[in-house]
Amino acid sequence: MTLQQLYLALLAGGLVLLASIAATRVASRVGLPSLLLFLAVGVALGEDGLGLNFDDVQLARDLGTIALAIILVEGGLTTRFSDIRNVLAPAGVLATVGVGVSTLVAATGAHFLLGINWQLALLLGAIVSSTDAAAVFSVLRVLPLPRRVAGLLEAESGFNDAPAVILVLVFSATPLAFSPSHAAAEVVYELVVGAGIGLVGGFIGATALRRIALPASGLYPLATFALGMVSFAAAGSAHASGFLAAYLAAVVLANSGLPHRAANRSFAEGLGWLAQIGLFVLLGLLVTPSELIDELVPAVVVGVILLLVGRPLSVVISLAGFRVPWQEQVFLSWAGLRGAVPIVLATYPIVEGVPDARRLLNIVFILVVVFTLIQGPSLRPVAHRMGLIRRDSTREIQVESAPLDVLEAELLTMTVLPKSRLHDVSVLELRLPDPSVITLIIREGHTFVPQPDTRIEVGDELLIVTTTKTREVAERRLRAVSRRGKLAHWFDEYGERD
Repeated sequence: MTLQQLYLALLAGGLVLLASIAATRVASRVGLPSLLLFLAVGVALGEDGLGLNFDDVQLARDLGTIALAIILVEGGLTTRFSDIRNVLAPAGVLATVGVGVSTLVAATGAHFLLGINWQLALLLGAIVSSTDAAAVFSVLRVLPLPRRVAGLLEAESGFNDAPAVILVLVFSATPLAFSPSHAAAEVVYELVVGAGIGLVGGFIGATALRRIALPASGLYPLATFALGMVSFAAAGSAHASGFLAAYLAAVVLANSGLPHRAANRSFAEGLGWLAQIGLFVLLGLLVTPSELIDELVPAVVVGVILLLVGRPLSVVISLAGFRVPWQEQVFLSWAGLRGAVPIVLATYPIVEGVPDARRLLNIVFILVVVFTLIQGPSLRPVAHRMGLIRRDSTREIQVESAPLDVLEAELLTMTVLPKSRLHDVSVLELRLPDPSVITLIIREGHTFVPQPDTRIEVGDELLIVTTTKTREVAERRLRAVSRRGKLAHWFDEYGERD
């Protein structure tokens, strides 16, 4: 490559990156996961578009695997352990038993309704069985879901890539010789060892970073992210689940009180977005649109089976031993988004030489696009319909502020609804726990700093600064007064979550 060609390649890459970043704004406004627009960019650049020919499936698999690891590390670094602590057990069952149920249901439907042979049917079921971390994390950033529901979705999407990868590799053997006992033993080994490596790597890394003073603050995000990738590679080298190791190591690092929390999180999100953009554009390049039309009906049939039977059945069976309200189960069933993970997994059997495996890539690609278009924009209405989103619930605002980071402070916003008993309560009477404070009130388009005797009115939007330690107490106080007024405690109302 000449120097001039290098400049042209960098120019084209930069323009594609900027176009993809601009596409995220469009996607967020219409309620779609941005993966669809990234895929569209890749397809537009491909052989049926601008003519760029890319058909190296093995390279796509390798780069896709690395990108998925980066996305999982980013997801772990932006996860609060307090959000997932109480849902680890149901998330673990949903990520293992649920994947198995979805695989069997989708494979059975593909075999008997479409006449696909059992090996390809089982591969197809395993490929589409897991929810996609990138899609789920992007949804959680814009939907103010209850912490239990968001935490369950987040933990499940972080855990369930590992079982899906294991099943895909097992079913990719040629000829297929499936032994349930051997497969179960392999799943247990990969999950247990992968989890162990991730947890140990996270704890060792957190201990080291707390004791070592690096010469520049910018090195902390690099070191934190590198520790997650080291855990991924170490687990993979031990033939264990690198995806699970990467996610758990990142969760441990994110919740160990390391310095520069905001910088670590921002750096991780930037790398996560870069990995998503590169991954989806690459996968868009890999498919040939003219070949997709023949697989439209099979993709829709499998998608309908998965959406209306496989996913709901996996949720009901997995959560049978847990007290999860039916409204939340309905939303969890509908929110089983598919994205990059299935498309990347569809490249595995092609590389392994499974006959007719290229067909799976086209089916999965269509399935992801069609059902993301259906599920993505409908998540907010479904959440509202199930009563999971309340307009007066506090919502976190991400801010880049060194003083807030040093104080471990958080910024929340809350809207006072017409039936709220917060109306006519003064700031002093609200008695938020110290050091929580209402810093601004937005009323009828005007913003002002409240005084102790300022009375809250219906329609006000409150801007609240609190700390990580007092956030839950502040939210409970706000809920209590909103329900029963300033004498809420006299009525035994302490603002517990519904």
